[in-house]
Amino acid sequence: MRSCGRIRLLAIQPTEHAVLFPEDIQILSEQVLARARARSLTMATAESCTGGLVAAALTAIAGSSDVVKGGVVSYANSAKMGLLGVELQVLDQYGAVSEPVARAMAEGALVRLQADLAVSITGVAGPGGGTAEKPVGLVHFATALRGGPTLARERRFGELGREGVRLSALRTALELLQIRLADES
Repeated sequence: MRSCGRIRLLAIQPTEHAVLFPEDIQILSEQVLARARARSLTMATAESCTGGLVAAALTAIAGSSDVVKGGVVSYANSAKMGLLGVELQVLDQYGAVSEPVARAMAEGALVRLQADLAVSITGVAGPGGGTAEKPVGLVHFATALRGGPTLARERRFGELGREGVRLSALRTALELLQIRLADES
């Protein structure tokens, strides 16, 4: 550790075999990429409560650039509107954590990133922000396929803690991509 004025910098030495994600997430990511590659499909992500974890898990796999077009982290409603084209009326009527917003996010990522398949995630990771109607752990997902229907899912993970909800949402998003790729083959 060294000091730079009042800021102390910590030097982190990367290890040869450092991993960012648990093994099951790495395996799911590899499977999703392989299925997309086999069908010559590209993918995009639109993430709110996961903050880019899905895109990070996919791009942690070497060679993923032939499949992954990009990802949008749209945490604020203004980002959902500006980056993904989610309409203010939809956000006002249903709230950011809703099926209609998840659908609009996935469809927006599909169009804006010119991908063949997109996944979106919007939810309440906690520890605060939950209500009786939309409790902590509620997450909405959608997958949009070019030329196909947009499919949505809702999961209620409960109070697993912020990172528990985010990791559960990451796993679910990868599983939904895997299922969508299998269904469309």
